[in-house]
Amino acid sequence: MRHGEAASGRPDAERELTPCGEEEARCMGRWLATRDDLDLQRLRLLASPFVRAQQTAEWIAEPLGLTVEPLSIITPDDPSEAVVEWLLGEPDDRPLMLVSHMPLIAALVGLLVEGRGDRGPGFPTGAVAELDAEVWAAGCARLRGFTTPAELRSDRRP
Repeated sequence: MRHGEAASGRPDAERELTPCGEEEARCMGRWLATRDDLDLQRLRLLASPFVRAQQTAEWIAEPLGLTVEPLSIITPDDPSEAVVEWLLGEPDDRPLMLVSHMPLIAALVGLLVEGRGDRGPGFPTGAVAELDAEVWAAGCARLRGFTTPAELRSDRRP
């Protein structure tokens, strides 16, 4: 997941969510809480230590009854290869949700699905990409779904 919309400013690590970004995160948290196809009892929620990602993760955690774990290697400019290496070392018996940033999150999805970090999707703020894989390695994952907060807003549904 990409964090919700954040205010501009510096230092980058301290940027906070805007009211719109908070609503994006709340919207996605509510949506995830209604999903009966997710193993929410065992889900690990990990977030970048940057303020906007931590805030987003807290809005996701609340309706799911989860706690947020910080993960230092998923900040905006971290290499996607390092995240794949980390994934390979994690037990595969629990689903994971990572709350991160552009350009890392797109590069990570591109690397896992297409085998190339430059092939990732554009990620609007608050967007969630759902991946399945037997092994978390380059080109070995399948993009199962891609959902944005805008798609879930009741005023945008057909």
